[in-house]
Amino acid sequence: MEWTRFGAVDVGYPAAGGARCALVVAADIRYSSIVEEHVQALSDVAPYEPGRFYLRELPAIQAVLADTAGLDLLIVDGYVHLDPTGRPGLGAYVHSALSIPVIGVAKTAFRGATHARTVHRGAAQRPLYVTAAGLDAAEAAALVQAMAGRFRLPDALRRADQLARTADSRYRANG
Repeated sequence: MEWTRFGAVDVGYPAAGGARCALVVAADIRYSSIVEEHVQALSDVAPYEPGRFYLRELPAIQAVLADTAGLDLLIVDGYVHLDPTGRPGLGAYVHSALSIPVIGVAKTAFRGATHARTVHRGAAQRPLYVTAAGLDAAEAAALVQAMAGRFRLPDALRRADQLARTADSRYRANG
């Protein structure tokens, strides 16, 4: 199987309420060639519940993914599994819903996620924490390490974060 479409998503929460989810799609596994951008706004979201973040973010991710053709791999901002025993995080729920490999890239350590692979990018002293479903964790960490961008956070995730916060899109904005 040859992979050809790679996505990265992030969800933002505007001060006015609701959620805005952004998806960037790349034509290469390094995410150096962004071919689509999508933004989807939801007026209602679940309240924040520690350990149940997926209830808040999964509907927004599903909404933005409905606007694009299938993906071969998706990167989410957060954890796939919250601990070494497989307690599901956002990425595990996305993996279950989509049946494609999902890589979780978290910016902060989660106390139970001792299994997460640390990745140092650019000149950053602080690592990223990488987890995965449907893909070997070491391979996922290597993919994140090799992603385009010279900063701690790969360019695709930085762009998804920017879109989720501003709704500006070079290619296509929905919502």
